Amino acid sequence: MRRAGLARMLLRGALRRCPWCGGRGAFFTSWFGKAEACRTCGLRWRRGDVGFELGAAAMAAMIVLGPLILALAVALAITWPEVPVTGLMIGFLTAGLVLPVVLYPMSYSMWQAVDLMMRPVEPDDFALDHLDAADGDDGDDGDDGRVEGGAGDD
Repeated sequence: MRRAGLARMLLRGALRRCPWCGGRGAFFTSWFGKAEACRTCGLRWRRGDVGFELGAAAMAAMIVLGPLILALAVALAITWPEVPVTGLMIGFLTAGLVLPVVLYPMSYSMWQAVDLMMRPVEPDDFALDHLDAADGDDGDDGDDGRVEGGAGDD
């Protein structure tokens, strides 16, 4: 299977899918519970890198703080010079506490996409024992991860 482009893999991660194969519910068994490998293709989320969680935390900071800073700039531009400091503080503190929890699974899956671009996939990165035919649903969305050759995929 060929690697998809970064944009496609990031989109898959943002949708909580496996960045490699696009399988649904790839690494997460619940909102915070992770499986050892993608339940569709068997790609392990930890591929021998001890710092994976640090990268996922950095991705979480980017996808939470980036929009918050932009929203703060827009709010200040709209309300200047009569800035409602108390209202903005309450709103942004609440968002700063809630968004990391809401975006937790996406940050891991999106970091997996970046990691896949930086470090090529090896055959050892796949767990072959991930397939248990107990439920019969492979979670595949029909997207087999092949790049169609379009320039917009990278």
